[in-house]
Amino acid sequence: MLLDRITAEIRSDGPIGFDRFMEIALYDPDGGYFATGALRSDRAGDFLTSPEISPMFGETIAGFIGAEHGRLGAPFSVIEVGGGSGSLLRSLLDSLAFDPESVVAVERSEAARASIEDVVPEAEVLDRISRSRGVIVANELLDNMPAALAVRRGSEWRERRVGIAGPGLELVELDPLPIVAEWAERHAGSVPEGAQVEVQIQATEWVVDHLRLLESGAMLLFDYGDLAANLEHRRAEGTVRTYRRHHLGPDPLAEPGATDITMDVDFSAVMAAAGKAGVKVELLRQDDFLEQWGLGERLSALRRGVLIAARQGRTMDQLKLKSQVIEAETLLHPRGLGDFRVAVCRK
Repeated sequence: MLLDRITAEIRSDGPIGFDRFMEIALYDPDGGYFATGALRSDRAGDFLTSPEISPMFGETIAGFIGAEHGRLGAPFSVIEVGGGSGSLLRSLLDSLAFDPESVVAVERSEAARASIEDVVPEAEVLDRISRSRGVIVANELLDNMPAALAVRRGSEWRERRVGIAGPGLELVELDPLPIVAEWAERHAGSVPEGAQVEVQIQATEWVVDHLRLLESGAMLLFDYGDLAANLEHRRAEGTVRTYRRHHLGPDPLAEPGATDITMDVDFSAVMAAAGKAGVKVELLRQDDFLEQWGLGERLSALRRGVLIAARQGRTMDQLKLKSQVIEAETLLHPRGLGDFRVAVCRK
């Protein structure tokens, strides 16, 4: 049982960082949430991401990728990190007007790897990428990367680590690791007394590492989150949460391995990481990005199609087009998926 192994580690080494807890709870090969069990990102799982909502998400991203191919030429790789079910990679590949020399999916989950191999048989499924040129896409990846927790106490930082409380676990405040306090001080911005900051060291290091592996091209990072200043109102309780069966789940410490653990991405830190890698980054709302690459025009055409089908009495076509309208509106909803952020890093 995962809880028993976490408890044994704490008894042996003392309270562990929340980042270490997340690594075990999500990715432990013998019980981690993503490493074991069924596919998580589908209608029968615990959450849906944009490509499961509609293939139009990937089809729209294909426009961006096509423009990058026009800029760079061959050889050109299309790479998705955190490929999930393969639905995003499938839909964007089907919409490309060229054949990339390489298609790569990076995924740790065994269930997801199996799904990708079935849905995108032309993709090479790997554990990590190598040097490449082309486009790297990561949709809702950074929010699941293990993060430490820091809390503001006066002019100093404390670290919330995971300790033992009876048969379960609890957060305890201790002196922070220097790297945790340094990251929080550099990236958190204005933080009130007692506020919690998710210290996303692994996520920002991932951005730096992957941009350095990208010889030329672009990286697209889709996720929920915001600039540090706009996250301030959420710092009082922090943004860590869990999901189960498409709803908010229990406390993240309650059932390690049984729930998704996620948090808002600090895009100020992401942009700083891109700058560290020598890359300029543009931050957009997801609805603005998708509209920029044609989804708004497509939605208008779909709405016109619904009216035409209705006038002509083509009921089945009308229903199909209405369904596509709802999907596109969901991707663009200003208080839902449209409010996600997209970091566009070009090199």
